[in-house]
Formats: sequence, C-alpha cells, structure tokens
Amino acid sequence: MSKNSTTQLEDRTVKALRVPTDLSQDGVAEISSALRELLADVFALYVKTKNFHWHMTGPHFRDYHLLLDEQGEQIFEMTDDIAERARKIGGTTLRSIGDIAEHQRLKDNNAEFVGPKEMLGELAADNLQLTRFLRSTHEICERHNDVATASLIENWIDESERRTWFLSESAQ
Repeated sequence: MSKNSTTQLEDRTVKALRVPTDLSQDGVAEISSALRELLADVFALYVKTKNFHWHMTGPHFRDYHLLLDEQGEQIFEMTDDIAERARKIGGTTLRSIGDIAEHQRLKDNNAEFVGPKEMLGELAADNLQLTRFLRSTHEICERHNDVATASLIENWIDESERRTWFLSESAQ
C-alpha cells in the first residue's frame, strides 16, 4: 500500500470514528488515553479476581468464593461503561487481549498456587491501586471539564474503596 493510500485510509478511519463533542481534541485524546489504561487495568483485575475465585481453597472457601464472585461481577460491569465513555467523547478504546496487555498497569498473577490470605491481600492492594488510577483519571477529566466521565469515576472510586475494605478485613 502506498504512503498516499495509507494516509487516505487513516483519514477515512478518523472521520468514521469522529463523534460530536464540545471537549477539545487534546481533552479527548488525554481522557480516552487514560480510559484505555483504566479499562486494561479493570480487565486485568477482573481476570485476577476470577482466577482467585476459581482457585480458592481452605476453611473459608465458601465465603471467599462468593465474595470474589460478587466483586468480579462488579468489576466486569465497569468495562462497558469505560469503553463506551471513551467512544462517546470521540476517542477509541481497546481492541484485543494484546491491547489489554500493552496498556495494563496492574500485574497478573500466574502462580500455580496462592494461599487464600495472599489472594485477598493481593486483590486488596490491586483495588487500592485501581482507586489511585481512578483518582488520577478523575483529575484529567476535571482539567478538561468532562463532568460526565468524572461522575462515573466517582462511583467507581466508591466501589473500589469498598472492595479494598472488604478484602482487607477478610485477609486479617
């Protein structure tokens, strides 16, 4: 494909994905970039939460298993809202598992065995880190006067703080 053809394809793609918004182009770029990273982290946390849910053992199995299942559902519910918010303002979002891996900041856990207390502690730390990422994204939204995204993030902060609290208490 020639350079001219590539440029024309890129121009058509940008035009096809363009969405009317009163946010600045810089605002859309910065917010959608932050949402892309946030979405990757939420997917990573969801998979880790489900991994630990599936591999839970021990005398508190049922309680922990149900807690992680409930938290996994709550985390997964965020994904569509994050992605659609990025598109709603004219940005793009994740496209693949590789894209998630490229943008995620939370670390995976591929260990063959993790004890229940370690699982809960690691998830508490990850949810706390997610809260920090959410606050950082909220600041970006405030800078660009994106009150709708900021409002969504405020609810997610409350949810992640609650998950952190429950996990921390359970891990003691």
